[in-house]
Amino acid sequence: MAKVQVTKVTVLDNPSSFLNPFQFEITFESIEDLQDDLEWKIIYVGSAESKDHDQVLDSVLVGPIKAGQLMFVFKADAPDPSLIPQGDILGVTVVLLTCSYLGSEFVRVGYYLNNEYLDPDMRENPPATVNLQEIQRNILTSNPRVTRFKICWDDDQAAKGSASACATTCAASMATDDAPVVVSDEQLMDQS
Repeated sequence: MAKVQVTKVTVLDNPSSFLNPFQFEITFESIEDLQDDLEWKIIYVGSAESKDHDQVLDSVLVGPIKAGQLMFVFKADAPDPSLIPQGDILGVTVVLLTCSYLGSEFVRVGYYLNNEYLDPDMRENPPATVNLQEIQRNILTSNPRVTRFKICWDDDQAAKGSASACATTCAASMATDDAPVVVSDEQLMDQS
């Protein structure tokens, strides 16, 4: 059973200029105190063709985690456009929020986003060189994709004796159980 549940994500400053920072207000609940911090990441998918263009925009450790509901605002700079193929800057892509505990990702929240020129003439006849100052980023908040992964938590590791033994046991149980690695896909409540 997951010790941490993401209960709400609010995308702030949306829509926004392509060059503005990403901002997410994240609310989550922990059912018990955790021994270690949670690692959160914002990942921008630069191209559907290759993971080589994905950019970790920021990573932050949040802790200590006490039982109860917690909230924080996670802000990250815009992606480096020089690392995105020119043909992939405009159009639909994905931004991911991930959370890991002891190096194991247990939840991923994915949002489609659309980068387009605000000016209708530029949309119809885009310039040969992308003009980043004229691009608007719009994160589609109405239908996030939430994927949960089964991991070993503190009590699992204590029972197994170490993190590596726990990871081996969890991986073996996932390989033999009928349950898939992805535990569930669902929408978050209240995506304002």
